[in-house]
Amino acid sequence: MRKWGLGFWRSCVLVAVSLLVPAVWAAAVGLWLWWGGGPWSWIAPFVWAAIGTLLLCRPVCRMFRSLVARWTGVEIPDGYRPAGTVTQLSTGYWWNGHAYHRTARDARQELWWRSRWTDPAGWRDLRFVGIAPFTIGLVAAVPPAGVVLAGLGYYPLVVTVVAAPYAWRIVEPVTARFLRPSPTMALADRVDELTAQRADTTVAQAAEIRRIERDLHDGAQARLVALGMSLATAEKLMRTNPDQAVALLREARAGAAASLSELRDLVRGISPPVLTERGLVDAVRALALDSPLDVSVEADLPTRLDPPIESALYFGIAELLTNVAKHAHASHARISLARNENALVVEVEDDGRGGVTEAGGLTGLRRRLAVFDGILEITSPAGGPTQARMIIPHRDDP
Repeated sequence: MRKWGLGFWRSCVLVAVSLLVPAVWAAAVGLWLWWGGGPWSWIAPFVWAAIGTLLLCRPVCRMFRSLVARWTGVEIPDGYRPAGTVTQLSTGYWWNGHAYHRTARDARQELWWRSRWTDPAGWRDLRFVGIAPFTIGLVAAVPPAGVVLAGLGYYPLVVTVVAAPYAWRIVEPVTARFLRPSPTMALADRVDELTAQRADTTVAQAAEIRRIERDLHDGAQARLVALGMSLATAEKLMRTNPDQAVALLREARAGAAASLSELRDLVRGISPPVLTERGLVDAVRALALDSPLDVSVEADLPTRLDPPIESALYFGIAELLTNVAKHAHASHARISLARNENALVVEVEDDGRGGVTEAGGLTGLRRRLAVFDGILEITSPAGGPTQARMIIPHRDDP
């Protein structure tokens, strides 16, 4: 009985959603007939129906994708291209990537309409709202139609009872068939995504090189120059003032030790030796020991990962721990590393005050993970706790 009632309810929902756009056109026809049906009286209702269809097609398609995901667990990507951003220039005009406008509102409005007309996903949505009433809507209408026609006999009720658990299932294949991006579009979107990732990686690498150069110039290089000058001075003073020469040599030795320590710190920031020699788990445990917080580490990684992935996850964990120590007002953090058959999952959870908003550091972390098709998920309600999850697709070797 529960299966029948659930199927009947879902069928009714599909009929209602499928008929949203046809209802707009039915209202337009009724308005035209109400005006008298003159030779030109159809223009205004037709224009309003067309505008209503354009405004409704994307929300209707999102409803169908949401229903399929909720009822069957199948995620159907929308494939919408980002509309872009609007930028104010020094001249006071607003540039939306295509044209200049005097106000931001005009620039955004023009960009919105342009994206609707040029995005292939928009035309796919428009086609779907025309197909859905005659496919999904027609099949899903069988159970409620049987209830409506129950007064004519028992046969309609029998049809309702038989069809209700199954009629709604048409929504998944039809929606996937007509709303899923085509292979060509998916490939084009993937190329755009990889191009953006390459640009982000290039920018990140350039910034890292500048950081290393700055650290070398301001730290170890300056100390080594001073060390060379001290040794040259000590060499001159060896015969005339041995005591001062010994003092300079002592200072030079301290400077050499400080330079060596700075170089080790710099190398550790590029690739920690413990990460290279012992792997991600031990490197994260060493990181936890150095943290001012009470950090526990739970790891379930039976084998070593690829070095680039280990490096990305290590520095991601280090960045998250640094943010926790600086901003979360937390006393304890938990790090979990696990691997299943499909992905690597790293969680960093703290007992801080929560309310995390994405800043530049987290944006950079998302870009670093995106190189491996990874994602960063942040759950941080006000008052805490905060949980950050880094997920990188990964399959074990057969």
